[in-house]
Amino acid sequence: MEKNNEYIEKLVHINRITKVVKGGRRFGFSALVVVGNQNGKIGVAHAKAKQVPDAIKKANDLAKRKLIQVPLREGRTIHHDIYGKDGAGKIKLRAAPKGTGIIAGGPIRAVCEVLGIKDIVAKSIGTSNPHNVIRACMKALSKQNSPKTISNIRNKKISEIVEKRG
Repeated sequence: MEKNNEYIEKLVHINRITKVVKGGRRFGFSALVVVGNQNGKIGVAHAKAKQVPDAIKKANDLAKRKLIQVPLREGRTIHHDIYGKDGAGKIKLRAAPKGTGIIAGGPIRAVCEVLGIKDIVAKSIGTSNPHNVIRACMKALSKQNSPKTISNIRNKKISEIVEKRG
């Protein structure tokens, strides 16, 4: 985990690609990276290069250009339970009470940490391929609605939509 200019960069997966040529084998590397500011902004990217550091650097730069904003409740969890699917990657994200922590597997944990989510329960169903799991996670997070967006759509006040817990 690196920290530079307010963005946290996390390497999720490295893959070695071998190309067999006349003189032997040529190795290439691909890197899957998530970048976030721990305040609701996140970007995901995949890049390839001949050396590992170059692949990681390319992926980080690409992820910083593809940042999206995700609404968070109280800056610590998601607003409601969500389900996301991309290819064979299926994921279920559940909002959790304060103090729960991040209960999630590898790729989803990386996404939650760079996004700034502190309390969440997540389950990856089906594939364990990090590319599909992360894409499903991003689809789920972008599908999420905050009370603010719903209040704008319905032309109501936020207080009319969110019930007070007693």
